[in-house]
Amino acid sequence: MNKYMERLYNGLIKENPTMVLMLGMCPTLAVSTAAINGVSMGLSTMAVLVFSNLIISILRKRIPNEVRLPAYIVIVASLVTVTQLIIKAYLPTVDKALGQFIPLIVVNCIILGRAEAYANKNEPGLAIMDGVGMGLGFTVALTLAGSVREILGSGTLFGLQILPKSAAIAIFGQPPGAYLVIALFIIIMNAIGIKTRQRQLVENDGCNGNCAACAMQCDDRKGKEEAK
Repeated sequence: MNKYMERLYNGLIKENPTMVLMLGMCPTLAVSTAAINGVSMGLSTMAVLVFSNLIISILRKRIPNEVRLPAYIVIVASLVTVTQLIIKAYLPTVDKALGQFIPLIVVNCIILGRAEAYANKNEPGLAIMDGVGMGLGFTVALTLAGSVREILGSGTLFGLQILPKSAAIAIFGQPPGAYLVIALFIIIMNAIGIKTRQRQLVENDGCNGNCAACAMQCDDRKGKEEAK
């Protein structure tokens, strides 16, 4: 597998931002009430992610290290503004459904995370494929979550009635339903060997999963070393 296809595979499966890295959970939980919302939010985020990765990769040697994060935010905010205006002009129903979650793409940790972790360290071609892979992974996760919640919560899929309304389970159309569906997906991925970042830490690095206790132990060790 070449480097470009590897970035695509990692974003979709191995490093899926929602199901494995557990990033971008706010929009995932909030807008995944319907499949069309998941597709729209995922593609909007992917567009911003691809172009921000491209621009940051091109400018990576020109952006001073001291101001790189503010620079990233300016670039991402500009792209989000353009994306929002296009959606308002041509897809008003999508704009109404997603509401304030389109502007909030600016602070989506997937966008800034990939800019800092990958785009500013690699060539534009790889940065683009990383954005495509992560964006598609996010879109697939949102669409699957939205489809399951829509089917179980209202008996519809992409607005088409496929189950009797009497079979709908209301909780799946509400916030708790999002937690249940995402948890189910994570269970499935762990069962087939695609582990979340947290589980990888526990199993591979000997972490016990108690981050607070781990931090306290590190502080104690540091204090003893300084005392010596």
